[in-house]
Amino acid sequence: MSSFLSNEELDKVGFKSLGKNVLISKKTSIYLPELITIGNNVRIDDFVFLSGDITLENNIHIAPYSLLIGGSDGSGIVMKNYSGLSSHVTIYSISDDYSGEFMTNPTIPAQYTNVKKGRVILQEYVIVGAASVILPGVEIGEGAAVGAMSMVTKSLPNWKICRGIPARAIMDRSKKLKELEQQFKDFSNKS
Repeated sequence: MSSFLSNEELDKVGFKSLGKNVLISKKTSIYLPELITIGNNVRIDDFVFLSGDITLENNIHIAPYSLLIGGSDGSGIVMKNYSGLSSHVTIYSISDDYSGEFMTNPTIPAQYTNVKKGRVILQEYVIVGAASVILPGVEIGEGAAVGAMSMVTKSLPNWKICRGIPARAIMDRSKKLKELEQQFKDFSNKS
């Protein structure tokens, strides 16, 4: 018995779009699947929470206990090819206003809240370390690596290793991944 949903079970979830070779743990929580697009070769592990407008391109891994809150108004989350999340990563494309000037939580009518919304994009080859948090409106540049337990409050540049609260670039990251991708594609085409 597999711990992943079967192809028949995946088809019944009602995703907006579903690619091939998709592995989603039976212990994943999925809300508003009609807003979720999943590409090819995607693996989602135990206790991941997916809600709302989410696009996962190809060759993506989401490790256990991660949380993706994509909203339902088009703000959403996009993970591009070859990106991945370590355990306990949280991505918000919507968030309450914590200033005290407004009320918070989804049980309160909108006129009393000030929900912040902004598309979150993880470009190709991005990796996010364990227990990191990404806030609305952030774009993490191609090839960037976010260190464990970082808080990403602003967009991050391409091919940098970033960490901290708030996260900031600390050094360059190797671009050898692009060469390895080509080798991977060449190998896959021979198979």
